[in-house]
Amino acid sequence: MALFESLLVLLALAVLLLQVSRRFAIPYPSILALAGLMVAALPSSPKIAVDPDLALALFIAPALLGAAYDIPPRALRKHWRHLIALAGVAVLLTTAAVTWIGMTFAGLPLAAAIALGAIVAPPDAAAATAILGQLALPRKTVLVLQGESLLNDAVTLLVFTAAVGAQVAGGITLGFAAQIMFAAPAGIVFGIIVAKLYVAVAPRLKGTLAGTLSEFAMTFGVWIVAGHLKISAVLAVVAYAMVISHHIPRRQSARDRIHSYSVWNTAVFLLNIVAFLLMGLLTRQVVLQLPRDQIWPSLGFASLVFATVVLVRIAWVVAYNRVVSFWGTRRGGVEAPTLAVGIVMSWCGMRGVVTLAAALALPLEFPQRELIQLSALTVVIGSLVLQGMTLAPLVKALGFAADGSFKQELAAAQVQLLDVALSKLEGASDPDSEALREIYLSEKESASRGDHPREESGSDAIKRRHIHAQRQRLTEMRATGMIEDDIYHALEGELDWAEMAVSPPEKFEILEG
Repeated sequence: MALFESLLVLLALAVLLLQVSRRFAIPYPSILALAGLMVAALPSSPKIAVDPDLALALFIAPALLGAAYDIPPRALRKHWRHLIALAGVAVLLTTAAVTWIGMTFAGLPLAAAIALGAIVAPPDAAAATAILGQLALPRKTVLVLQGESLLNDAVTLLVFTAAVGAQVAGGITLGFAAQIMFAAPAGIVFGIIVAKLYVAVAPRLKGTLAGTLSEFAMTFGVWIVAGHLKISAVLAVVAYAMVISHHIPRRQSARDRIHSYSVWNTAVFLLNIVAFLLMGLLTRQVVLQLPRDQIWPSLGFASLVFATVVLVRIAWVVAYNRVVSFWGTRRGGVEAPTLAVGIVMSWCGMRGVVTLAAALALPLEFPQRELIQLSALTVVIGSLVLQGMTLAPLVKALGFAADGSFKQELAAAQVQLLDVALSKLEGASDPDSEALREIYLSEKESASRGDHPREESGSDAIKRRHIHAQRQRLTEMRATGMIEDDIYHALEGELDWAEMAVSPPEKFEILEG
């Protein structure tokens, strides 16, 4: 009961802080991490323990599914060079640099130092995209950052698993090396097989709450079973998500899809909130476990790790940006990335849920476990505060031009869809078809100008005003007892769907906070 009460208090605090985050354009992970530190400073701060095995499954599996679901394989293929540079080279360089720091300044064994490097290496998309979506950045830049977060999680967790296994086993044996080599491809194959089975079964659950529950059960199930099979749970979940993202949407009804997206967005957001709030509380617990004479040296080492993580990313990303820009200019006809893009991408290095979960997942007997966890928490909180709170001012100072490509491509696609709808009305001369043809032609004209067909002018705007009047009358009928509540809710649902059908998508966008 004490744990539940503590979580309720923390969630109430989060609701208040999210309003501050939205008002001042501060990434919500940054302000929640700070709040966690402040709560941890209180003498009566709650003590919350998280099971190491639960941490990875609870915090990482749904986050991976959400990221992989939104990143199509063709986008990964299109930007593979940039993704390898960021999710491969940058992560390995960071891991190597932190490994050297750990061995030189903390005397960590090689495997333990590699584990520390892998823990702090992967930037977190949740922290960056929480604010990037509100800023004027090129779509390509945002897409690459999202793809980086997905792939670097896979790379670093593979390295982390191998390093922890080697440390626990006392070294890298031939059998252990073979198991690691087998883990990655086996995880991918396992994820694809489970996804194919789910795609075949899912239609039987359509239109039911059991269908939504099965999505959670399958996601966590893939992770847990892959772990028991000693294969890569990360790649299994990523492969599973990419397969179902390709097949499931066209097999879902509109209502099932809206319901599923709403539930998943809320669940992942809730887990992120809990994770970021826990960071400050866990920092207090880790510090209290250290000998008193080791607290300041440990904080000094953790600060050195944080500085290394930040500087390595800046150095590599800016250098890569300049090389790509040089070759793009030499080749001609290729859009070369600007230095401003390189600076922003190098500063989007906030660490988050993956780093926290990996640190919590360290075995209890791991060498200098508290020091590694303190370093990981310092990197997370330091990056969220330093980089997260300065990202928006940096983007504004660099003066990026507005990227209108999304609106243009959206309008062009809408024209094609309306052409298909109009073709279905060819030859029809009844009054209903004629009226619908006029609506489609009006919407096509708006889309051809680059405007959304359901903007504030036109027939849809008139329909929204009529729906508003109907809604007011419906409320009056309920208040006066003319209709019962079951009739009220049935008609309310009809008006809700009708309003959504004639409203531009941004009208119903759900913001954080």
